Amino acid sequence: MAIAATISLPLTSPARHSLTRRSLTSLRFFSSSSFQPSFLGLKTVALRNPNFSVSATSMSIEALEKESQISFLDRKESGFLHFVKYHGLGNDFILVDNRDSTEPKVTPEQAVKLCDRNFGIGADGVIFAMPGINGTDYTMRIFNSDGSEPEMCGNGVRCFARFIAELENLHGKQSFTVHTGAGLIVPEIQDDGKVKVDMGEPILKALDVPTKLPPSKGQSVVKSELNVDGISWNVTCVSMGNPHCVTFGKKEGQVDELNLADIGPKFEHHAMFPARTNTEFVQVISRSHLKMRVWERGAGATLACGTGACAVVVAAVLEGHAGRSCTVDLPGGPLDIEWREEDNHVYMTGPAEIVFYGSVSL
Repeated sequence: MAIAATISLPLTSPARHSLTRRSLTSLRFFSSSSFQPSFLGLKTVALRNPNFSVSATSMSIEALEKESQISFLDRKESGFLHFVKYHGLGNDFILVDNRDSTEPKVTPEQAVKLCDRNFGIGADGVIFAMPGINGTDYTMRIFNSDGSEPEMCGNGVRCFARFIAELENLHGKQSFTVHTGAGLIVPEIQDDGKVKVDMGEPILKALDVPTKLPPSKGQSVVKSELNVDGISWNVTCVSMGNPHCVTFGKKEGQVDELNLADIGPKFEHHAMFPARTNTEFVQVISRSHLKMRVWERGAGATLACGTGACAVVVAAVLEGHAGRSCTVDLPGGPLDIEWREEDNHVYMTGPAEIVFYGSVSL
């Protein structure tokens, strides 16, 4: 598999990026942080191993402007997958324009290879922008880095919204409806570039999360005991369209000391979670400030999880740890989460940023 990532402008630039057809005659890679507009002419360096090849090329903006400008995202070369890599607080995704088909352009097996951080592009998942169904503007599907397909992804839907704005050349405050495996999601791009997402109502009924743990508060699992590898944990189970198991640390620093690679899979594959589960380990800083680490189902330890942050605030309210509006600190940065009492919906606000544009031969 050969991969090429093209020149991208600094993250602070709102301009639409474009490349000439000639610029795709050699494979090239440029991240936003490494691009220097002072480069003149063309420089190429090739790196190869038996499974993967990259060549890096630098070209000045002036050189690009000498030829006709063709939007990178409008390219349709057969045999190549054009993509944009985004991240939401370090939770990174490969975004694919799939608006011309209801079938993903890559298979789950190909997604695993693309997400490989040593021999592929490197990402937590591949997201497809597809035609809307049931009256929605768009459909979002995602393959995790292990090839599984989750119902939806909170950080991913923020990246999806920014990607749609790029594809449709939208500017300023915008909102649209998105069909996902978790139901209707409504992201809204704010004037400051952040994305606010109506994540819908949390699902608390144990059978619908789903979990086999017996309900402890009505039909919900709240602060219930779960035995994991001989250790007892108090957990609250919440679905934001995908299952979450939330546990609160009893002492300061406990969350930071956890060996996620060891304990995370034991939660994910626990017999009490028939669809597996995402797991959030939480420290309460104040009634409006929480800190969490996450083990994501199908992706492992990640720098951020949007649905997880939403589930954490819901669980914190149910357990009496926090109010309905909180800042949640994740390893990649903060998210603002509000569980509104008037409509029972959870709202998530946070950033989504372009990393680079690229092409890969499938």
